[in-house]
Amino acid sequence: MPNDPATDHDDLFALQQGESAALNRLIARWQRPLANFAYRYVQNSTDAQDLVAETFVKLYQQRLRLRTDTRLSAWLFTALSNLCHNHQRWKRRHPTVALSTTDHPDDDSAERDGTVRGIATNEPTPDAILEKDEQEAAVRAAIDRLPHDLKITLLLHHFEHLSYREISVVAGCSERGVETRLYRARQQLRELLVHQLAGTPCQE
Repeated sequence: MPNDPATDHDDLFALQQGESAALNRLIARWQRPLANFAYRYVQNSTDAQDLVAETFVKLYQQRLRLRTDTRLSAWLFTALSNLCHNHQRWKRRHPTVALSTTDHPDDDSAERDGTVRGIATNEPTPDAILEKDEQEAAVRAAIDRLPHDLKITLLLHHFEHLSYREISVVAGCSERGVETRLYRARQQLRELLVHQLAGTPCQE
């Protein structure tokens, strides 16, 4: 994940001064980590890309309202996590039949990570592939079932490697609260995985 607040600050200031190229630089730097986060949250590459695009639209629309000392990483992930949450709530109220259960981003802008299939260094057996796919699907499903506050805390910490301070801004809680949410997220994730891999229902 990009980690240069000074460069973000300079580009945000340039954007506020009317330099359109500054937005392009911010997009180039942040599109990939934002797309990764959005995909892990909504688990659909097309939706993830749309939500990231909407995040950058919001950034441009609100550019003049932002303080010059705004921590852009926290602002972007806050805006995107809210969009993802609203999107998922809308999807649950308007369910559709999925055309594919293996949708995932195919380009570098939303690469898959340890919880999603990676490129194997050695040729695995078909049984090993199937078992790995089943385990990864169980992890994705379990993460998807976490409450919003626990989900974003887990994703931002484990996959985007944000600091507790940055996560606290996005999650709207104290740094101690981030630690508590991470503990609860891991606990619930472990319980969900036990039930999913065992094929038994989990009481929510």
